[in-house]
Amino acid sequence: MWLKLFAFFFIVTCIWAGEKDVAEYGDDDFSSKVSEHDTVLVMFYAPWCGHCKRLKPEYEKAAEDLIRNDPPVILAKVDCTEAGKETCNKFSVSGYPTLKIFRNGEMSQEYNGPRDASGIVKYMKAQVGPSSKELKDLSALEKFLVADMDVSIIGLFEKESDLKSTFFKLADKEREKLRFGHSTHKEVMDKYGVTDGIILFRPPHLANKFEEDMIKYTGEASTVDLHNFITSNYHGLAGHRKNDNKQNFNNPLITAYYAVDYVKNAKGTNYWRNRILKVAKLFSGRATFAISAKDEFQHELNEYGIDFVKGDKPTILARDAKNQKFIMKEEFSVDALEGFANDLLDGKLEPYLKSEEIPESNDGPVVVAVAKNFDDVVTNNGKDTLIEFYAPWCGHCKKLAPTFDELGEKLKNEDVSIVKMDATANDVPPTFEVRGFPTLYWVPKDSKDKPIRYEGGRDLEDFVKYIAKQATKELKGFDRKGNEKKEKTEL
Repeated sequence: MWLKLFAFFFIVTCIWAGEKDVAEYGDDDFSSKVSEHDTVLVMFYAPWCGHCKRLKPEYEKAAEDLIRNDPPVILAKVDCTEAGKETCNKFSVSGYPTLKIFRNGEMSQEYNGPRDASGIVKYMKAQVGPSSKELKDLSALEKFLVADMDVSIIGLFEKESDLKSTFFKLADKEREKLRFGHSTHKEVMDKYGVTDGIILFRPPHLANKFEEDMIKYTGEASTVDLHNFITSNYHGLAGHRKNDNKQNFNNPLITAYYAVDYVKNAKGTNYWRNRILKVAKLFSGRATFAISAKDEFQHELNEYGIDFVKGDKPTILARDAKNQKFIMKEEFSVDALEGFANDLLDGKLEPYLKSEEIPESNDGPVVVAVAKNFDDVVTNNGKDTLIEFYAPWCGHCKKLAPTFDELGEKLKNEDVSIVKMDATANDVPPTFEVRGFPTLYWVPKDSKDKPIRYEGGRDLEDFVKYIAKQATKELKGFDRKGNEKKEKTEL
């Protein structure tokens, strides 16, 4: 009985731990509370906001970490619908969640960092203290290297130099993305044989026999050269790819998705990573390799038609230089991965295409495009084309649908095609950038590789005027201004 009670209270304590570290401010105490701390990150939210609900657990997890930082960073929240209405108005909050950084009671800047816990922690730690931490002895350096599970850039300088100046310039510029530390202690410099130099240290949990744990910079005193050195060596042969750093991994990219967890199962994580590294070393400079947690990147797995990863072995997915998608169909092994990488780089693999089935009947006023027929109904249709990329759940798309149908009907006898595509169920070609719904593009029939984003109005008249003006040849039924042509009558 006592064991059950203990377990219950332990679980409850864990659940509340992050929540209690997020301070709740209102109109009555906001000014006084933020003035008590050097740095405060404030989330302005509405209880009904879906984005706020998704951010909440990440925010609470980050708060639990940042409150223990030296110096501490406070995370707070303000309810813009109740106790904090006036405060939200004061700081021009117009959407939710809005995050702002306060310093010594004054609004300092908008928060433009990641929205996951680790990203928030990394971004906010960079907002406090100097851009490079002074490491006064060997013990301080050793503690710094293991304090975060991240790469460290360490400058060792006996005296003033151009390289030292370069190091601090880059630290000031990149403090939100990279960890910098420096030392002038003789014991530290003697240990590494450096009196005027910079060393990149990879985090201990990523140590392996296939690459060095630390790399000395041998370039010129140039911030560009130093930054390029860091970028090219930061993730090593097979980096740990996460949501807050995925943009750093360039194509061609081969990623192993499995139960990556360096907190609860570092040994098991590195068991598979070492096998990835063995292959990655063979392709160094030709392809990028990475490991990713399958649960964290389920959305990417879905993009390859994979609902879940079976078993313990990694699932291997890739993108080539053209950003086409590929799946390693064989069960994971070192030999299979090597063969897959060779075939990928040699262009021998068939790309994976997420697509709905081609409609049996496609003769309506608006042509339906799917990934499998995109070339036929858009790229090679021989017509000027207006295409809408939509999502079935999108309210604005539903509102536009009848107007789009009417447009297609009105222009059915013209050398113009009106097309729609569900961008949530089909791969969108890379020449089209779709970040929200609906997104519309005008595709001239003689310049299919240069689609033009449609930014005009969404009424029928707006579309007709735009198409009449942009059409390769003047429309049969409308002049260039979009006015309907009158039929000539015989006398």
